[in-house]
Amino acid sequence: MSLRSIIAKPYAGAVTRAVMKRAMDPVNTQAAVLRELMRFGGDTSFGLEHRLHAVRDHAELVQAVPLRDYEGFKPYIERIGFGEEDVLWPGKPLYFCKTSGTTSGAKYIPITKESLPNHIDSARRALLAYIAHSGRADFVDGKMIFLQGSPVLDKSRHIPSGRLSGIVANHVPAYLLRNRMPSFATNSITDWETKVEAIVGETVREDMRLISGIPAWVQMYFERLLARTGKATVKEVFPNFSLFVYGGVNYAPYRSRMESLIGASVPSVELFPASEGFIAYQDRSGEDGLLLVLDNGIYFGFVP
Repeated sequence: MSLRSIIAKPYAGAVTRAVMKRAMDPVNTQAAVLRELMRFGGDTSFGLEHRLHAVRDHAELVQAVPLRDYEGFKPYIERIGFGEEDVLWPGKPLYFCKTSGTTSGAKYIPITKESLPNHIDSARRALLAYIAHSGRADFVDGKMIFLQGSPVLDKSRHIPSGRLSGIVANHVPAYLLRNRMPSFATNSITDWETKVEAIVGETVREDMRLISGIPAWVQMYFERLLARTGKATVKEVFPNFSLFVYGGVNYAPYRSRMESLIGASVPSVELFPASEGFIAYQDRSGEDGLLLVLDNGIYFGFVP
């Protein structure tokens, strides 16, 4: 056990306790988020049109901002795309996150300097919650792989754009860089078939301990890994593989095949990231249910 993993345990406990304290007071926690969002957004074009500075609670928000889908925001998004500032949020966003969403047509979601930490910090919280509740931090001593989109962004417009995972890949915390795989060059390969083969080549002899990604991508990686090595299970290739992190889709259709490929029971953590923000994560491995991220820049409104 390294000094790094020893330190990780009390740190994880402190962070998780603070998160849970706020989660146990959801009304006040969300009220604070609403106040912050109204304060930041009040002087934007959208904020002035909807008088956000006057919004003090949920009821007033519902009256001020009618429910709308992406098409209702599209005119504002287009103005941002042409370089206009202070439209939906102060200044200009750092990126446009390109997503197909759950309906047809590409959508562009602004990622600002204030919203970017929501994606990164929430994923970090999920790992810290796992350490805090399981007491296991050995995965920090080995290599970690994040199967994700290309970090090479489209810079042909006023604002760089790319897939969420590719954008986040440009902001990996410094403490993970030494352990993180694959390399930037391999991660930048656009053809997925070629990319998976390159990832297998880079990782096959490494001490992989944490593996993360959309289940379909991870399944393909595992299948190519076993084809390359001739081994029967992933645990034969990576005996210290100790944590599987996934999200993006329902895992149930993949579970049986993934367990067969891995060849042993490996703890897992489910994430619920979205282009609009990091919604929730599984705060206790092995237990159903996700913890909403209530205190990190997202105000939740539920439609009956």
